[in-house]
Amino acid sequence: MSKLESVETLVIGSGPGGYVAALRSSQLGMKTAIIERSQLGGVCTHVGCIPSKALIAESHRYHLLQEFYPADAAVSFKDAQLFKQGIVNKQAGGVHYLLKTAGVSILEGEARLVDEHTAIIKQMGQEQTITFKYAILATGSRPIELQAFPFGGRVLSSTEALSLPEAPASLVVIGGGYIGMELGQMYAKFGTKVTILEGGERVLPGFEAKLAAPVAKQLKADGIDIVTGATAGKMVQNSASITLHYSKNGEQHQVTAEYALVTVGRKPNTDGELGLDRIGLNVSGRGLIGTDKQCRTAIPHIFAIGDITAGPALAHKASYEAKVAAEAIAGYASEVDYKAIPLVVFSSPELASVGLSETEAQAKAIPVVVGKAPFAINGRALALRETEGFVKVVADPISGIVIGAQIVGVEASTLISELALAIEMGATVEDLAMTINPHPTLGEVIMEAAENAVRKMMLKSK
Repeated sequence: MSKLESVETLVIGSGPGGYVAALRSSQLGMKTAIIERSQLGGVCTHVGCIPSKALIAESHRYHLLQEFYPADAAVSFKDAQLFKQGIVNKQAGGVHYLLKTAGVSILEGEARLVDEHTAIIKQMGQEQTITFKYAILATGSRPIELQAFPFGGRVLSSTEALSLPEAPASLVVIGGGYIGMELGQMYAKFGTKVTILEGGERVLPGFEAKLAAPVAKQLKADGIDIVTGATAGKMVQNSASITLHYSKNGEQHQVTAEYALVTVGRKPNTDGELGLDRIGLNVSGRGLIGTDKQCRTAIPHIFAIGDITAGPALAHKASYEAKVAAEAIAGYASEVDYKAIPLVVFSSPELASVGLSETEAQAKAIPVVVGKAPFAINGRALALRETEGFVKVVADPISGIVIGAQIVGVEASTLISELALAIEMGATVEDLAMTINPHPTLGEVIMEAAENAVRKMMLKSK
């Protein structure tokens, strides 16, 4: 490889944080290069958000088709995998096109920081040196591997679970968080017998119990066995199956399945050859890099975004931080504000939350007014045969300003954006209640939840 001239901004990692950072940097007039060691688009595009949602969507279509025209699960799953790969290829191609047309230099290989202004890119035994004025670290994360259940053979991470050539007859999922829920339910809809082992009291512990309840109900309707309070102990695998031994209430149990999927979280990619220690950039015990409101690290000209920084490991959080970091480098006064970052689970029914929840408000002794409305009598939900769930709006009881919202139900992932905007712009529940929604649409449930909050405020003010 030849030596590349110095760039103003070097971005390491091309996921939803990295490629957006490179785009914004170049758009703001800075000479920019991006380094990717694997596949352009990162985990999200190739083995995360995009392929998982494609397979989930296909599982819903297959499940719906079964009610009217029974189809062969094996054939349908193979078709789903082909569809998924087509989406992934299109998305990856889109990332490449955006970067090239923006004038970003795309460099392939493993990046290694040698000092505060120099990186070496290694690929296939060759090395290339690049110097930079600023750097944005966007190296992402990887699935956490349990010592007792190392990945390989019949123990899968989310990466392998998205690429199985056929839907297994049975699957045991270790971890009842959102990844385990999404993939477990997806496979169940394709006919896989799924067992979920969760160490806590319930699945989806990051959401309010009443919000997660409709999902747990549907999981059982899908034939999924949920074992809570379970501690996985050891495994025995052979060429055809894997047996997991676990304890619950002091008693020993075991479950045998074709595969075991471990979904207990993700680990930031701040170790290895990156060389943070060489440049004196410290990480926390969890491997996270500390940053300020502009995503700047302890080394002022080096920024960090996405999964390697504090906060939820979300693609849209990384993209948001990417814009802030690039704009800060360009001299703008941009700062992060996390109050309106939505959390979404593509389960059935879908879950979404933004801002403060009622439970969090109670724990922090923050007074709130809560408006709630169900999907059960909504005309559009009835037409879609998707009447499970509700919308909840959380607001300041005096001003009525929306400070949080939660949804469980059909299209929650889409509907939450309206509520995120409400929080971002400082809208009130009256603003939401007075917004005319077309009829019949799912958005009317948000309007009705807001109306309920307004009604409570009116009664209290008498």
